[in-house]
Amino acid sequence: MNLERMLEKCERGQWNVDDLDWSVTPKGMSRDDEIAVVQYFTDMAGIERLAKALFEEQRRRATDPVLQKIFDSFVIDEERHAVAAERLAAHYNVHGYRDYTLNESLVKFQPHFLAALRNFSSEVANAYILAGELILDVALLRSINDHVDDAMSHAAMHLINRDESRHIAIDYHMAEYYASDEYQHWLDAQPRKSLAEQRRTLASVLKMLYFAKPFFRDVFQEPMTVVDPDGVRMREAFKRIHLVSRKPGVKRRPFARFLLGMQDAYNRPLIRKIAGPVLSRAVGAPGEFIMRLYDDDELARAGRMTFDEMAEEALSAKEAN
Repeated sequence: MNLERMLEKCERGQWNVDDLDWSVTPKGMSRDDEIAVVQYFTDMAGIERLAKALFEEQRRRATDPVLQKIFDSFVIDEERHAVAAERLAAHYNVHGYRDYTLNESLVKFQPHFLAALRNFSSEVANAYILAGELILDVALLRSINDHVDDAMSHAAMHLINRDESRHIAIDYHMAEYYASDEYQHWLDAQPRKSLAEQRRTLASVLKMLYFAKPFFRDVFQEPMTVVDPDGVRMREAFKRIHLVSRKPGVKRRPFARFLLGMQDAYNRPLIRKIAGPVLSRAVGAPGEFIMRLYDDDELARAGRMTFDEMAEEALSAKEAN
């Protein structure tokens, strides 16, 4: 990937929430639909700010000045997305049926996620942002937009999706770097963490994972049962996460090995019967998305693809039905 060219795209792609015409009349909705849609956009603002925190951490760790500027632009993007989501929530809150606040599971997850983020290795931080953006962009945002099916939502989501396409391209680019021998050599040259530091990291990650499953259930899974009831898009997003996790360089990383070990155990019927809920909680995702979602041909094909090709395919999925 040409980072200078990507930085130019990031700079050209900036926009302002006030560029949108917020004076248009919102689509009429039933009471239940209005309540659901306003809550979805309220929670979306919180999700976007979690992504902002991840990009802030990646910016802090980046050593390439061009990459630092790219992550700077992503931080700006995510805050703009959060503001746009808040404006969309206000736009569709026509009747004021109730007060809206961030989902309680998101509120509980956030401090533990941010604490763990400071202890994450760089590749783990990137793994979370790649997985999160695939779920958000390939599944949740376009499903909410299709469900709302209104001019205001379409206009805002078009611009948000354009930003997210740049993010996903860089996420895959960074996944390739963290899978490389170059990164492994850099890691080998770093001083070993003390036992106390390792314990702090483990404790922070375990706390985060404890709150991750209810966060995912309430903020992603339950809305998707309404806006994508057959679950096609969510399974599609998780399939892409599974496939990139099994790329040879990626799966040698300790965090990837942990997740793949949990997934492989969950896919054994006897182990799943005995320890399924424990494994699901350890991964932080429902069992249906830990199950193998690809076949051997898809795995072999992904193994032959470059990371850039995988990114392009993920981006093209956003345009699919």
